[in-house]
Amino acid sequence: MAKVVIISGATSENSRLNGIELEVEAFLTRQRIEYEQIKVRELPPEDLIYGKFDSPEIVKANKKVESADAVIVLTPVYKASFTGVLKTYLDLLPQKGFANKIILPLVIGGTYGHLLVIDYALKPVLSALGATTILSGVYTLDSQVERIGDHQFQLDTEIHERLQKALTELSGQLAQVKLN
Repeated sequence: MAKVVIISGATSENSRLNGIELEVEAFLTRQRIEYEQIKVRELPPEDLIYGKFDSPEIVKANKKVESADAVIVLTPVYKASFTGVLKTYLDLLPQKGFANKIILPLVIGGTYGHLLVIDYALKPVLSALGATTILSGVYTLDSQVERIGDHQFQLDTEIHERLQKALTELSGQLAQVKLN
């Protein structure tokens, strides 16, 4: 069975990024794809900031990545880049931690002015971690994710369709990996 790890670089528990993450989880569940999560903001801050590679929580998170066939990286855009929270964790992964993994970047930002953050900020870091199969990814405007209640979100039709297309591509790639 294929296995996915979802790494969330959200800095807030109330981030609209959670709406995208919930959509990802629902898709993976419907497809019967096993997944685990790493919410970077829940890792010990001192371990992240001081680069404690041997921290039990960091080791545990890294084992999730190691055992996964695919990694979905979620992040909001701040100051034209992905979050520092996410970067602190990515820095603690082994040098080739994303080798032989399918990577799907999912990003949310305030304007289309940050649309290229996936290609010019995130993908180079993912490549430096050994990723060679990086899917196009999806950039979402935060206005396309509406809060409708406590931890409940409504995605607009366009972004819902784009996410489904990207996740279907990921699922197809995972099926190919499992055949080989």
